[in-house]
Amino acid sequence: MPGHLIRRTWEYNTTLDAPARYKRVCHYNAFIPETLASLEFDISARSAGLVAEVESAVRRLNDEGGEALSPLARLLLRTESIASSKVEGLQLGVRELARAEAEAEVGGKPGATAQEVLANINAMSLAVEETAAAPKVTIREISAIHHRLTSSGPNPRIAGMIRTRQNWIGGNDYNPCGADFVPPPPEEVDRLLADLCAAIDDESLSPLVQAAIVHAQFETIHPFDDGNGRTGRALVHVILRRRNLAPRFIPPISVIFAGARARYIDGLTTFRGANLVPWVEQFADATWQATRLASAYLKAVRELQALWRSQLAATPNAPRAGAAAWTLIDVLPAHPMISAPVAAAATSRAKAAVYDGIEQLVTAGVLKPLSEKKRNRSWEAAGLLALIARLEEGSLPSDSIAS
Repeated sequence: MPGHLIRRTWEYNTTLDAPARYKRVCHYNAFIPETLASLEFDISARSAGLVAEVESAVRRLNDEGGEALSPLARLLLRTESIASSKVEGLQLGVRELARAEAEAEVGGKPGATAQEVLANINAMSLAVEETAAAPKVTIREISAIHHRLTSSGPNPRIAGMIRTRQNWIGGNDYNPCGADFVPPPPEEVDRLLADLCAAIDDESLSPLVQAAIVHAQFETIHPFDDGNGRTGRALVHVILRRRNLAPRFIPPISVIFAGARARYIDGLTTFRGANLVPWVEQFADATWQATRLASAYLKAVRELQALWRSQLAATPNAPRAGAAAWTLIDVLPAHPMISAPVAAAATSRAKAAVYDGIEQLVTAGVLKPLSEKKRNRSWEAAGLLALIARLEEGSLPSDSIAS
């Protein structure tokens, strides 16, 4: 993205709690990008063909099964959210997170890292459901996504608050002199964010190109003190949903970014040059990989559900058609560890019927109790966490679910 550097002075600060050399006066260059409204973007026929091919793949993914596969859509949304956290160094094991999620669903309080990752899932849900459906995307909507992301983090005071001071990436913790990148000064942020919001509502570019450019521009502006990466990746899915490219299934693009983090950062750095096409092509390639991955896992999870149904059907006194146990199998992909209240809400069945269904699925080996306690119990869906672990790693599923 074309722009210009502005030279600034970091003032001497005797009150700073830092080694003496970081208190001295120093100079740095902040980058101010051109507005997206002034962008003149030319793309080659080859690049346009790549973008069109990837968009067709995303549309095919979203045509698979329609609304009946909504639990699988939540699984992909969950995976995208977790991977977006991993890009920022928020690491949590698949089983540990699933336990924390189940604990939170019954009113418990997971650990700090788990709370941050779960907040990212909530923020992504807000992005793709509420923000994508808003008549217009404004700074208020973007701040709402950020608030959900960071209100459970180590510094909740910054949640949803546009920064009023200079931030920077790399270098040291005390001043921006020598930083890898210094975003625009705070007085430029509102103007650039307003331009970004207008670009989100503009449909003159193809959806994928629009998402690539808006995301990179947001990361360049870096409008919050923390949580910019996760918020910016949520905006990708706002655009894909608003443009109706991904109305049901979210390609877990952050899985690809997390697996090649250095390349992702290099791509965002390249965006700040005169030629935007390399970043657009990199973004399109990551989306294609994510779409291929999502399609493979939709197939694998449906195979696992078929295995669960055959196990349930083979039990003595198998439940009748339409019983709660069968409906539970339909919703389990969205809840790798599930409690009875969540199961009742997800299936719209009475608690008594849900408890019967859970016991039948335990007998069939589909659900495994996580403990022997009588209150606030949760159960694990057999084989699902192993699938999710491979998906979050960016690995294709094995050929046989039963293996």
